[in-house]
Amino acid sequence: MESEESSRCWLCVRPLGRRVEWHHPLPKSRGGRETVPLHPICHRTIHATFTNAELARIGADRDTLVRSETIRRFVRWVSKKPADFHAPTARRK
Repeated sequence: MESEESSRCWLCVRPLGRRVEWHHPLPKSRGGRETVPLHPICHRTIHATFTNAELARIGADRDTLVRSETIRRFVRWVSKKPADFHAPTARRK
């Protein structure tokens, strides 16, 4: 049986939809093994916002990610969307 935590997106905390992607908060290239479930749009937004080096420094601290203005605005925007919502993700500048 799925726990409440595993049925929600690690980043935006909305219920997960049909498509789930697994994110390594500490990148695999930096030795990360733990994964967390994300909506595809949330996963793409994390990687469009942060480099692997930045993610390695942040680690599994979701609160630090959400303190980023870009992620905070994204989470606020996506929070009212349906679980399977998808839109193009802006590339890293």
